Amino acid sequence: MARRVLLIEDEPNIIEAISFILSRDGWTVHTHSDGATALDRVRAHPPDLVILDAMLPGLSGFDILGELRADAGLGDLPVMMLTARGQDRDRALAMRLGATHFMTKPFSNAEILDRVRALARA
Repeated sequence: MARRVLLIEDEPNIIEAISFILSRDGWTVHTHSDGATALDRVRAHPPDLVILDAMLPGLSGFDILGELRADAGLGDLPVMMLTARGQDRDRALAMRLGATHFMTKPFSNAEILDRVRALARA
């Protein structure tokens, strides 16, 4: 059975690129683009891994991450923050909130694939 990743991202080009990269590697990729309803999506169909953008409409990725970590059933879910906001304070906030990994845009295809594989093994 294919491992499932939920990509919570609102940029169509990023969605297409990551979906293509991971699908070719055997992942089942689900996408969601609205921060306000992202938690409901994760709770309804928990994936093996979440890739989470920091800047989303409705609710920020940082807020979503905090809620995921506070949820007893989802607290251990691997979450990779993926954002164009690569400042040290953004990285520190993501890690303080419990991100499993923090990656900035732009990214390389190999970098995404390597990190997702590593998080799946963790």
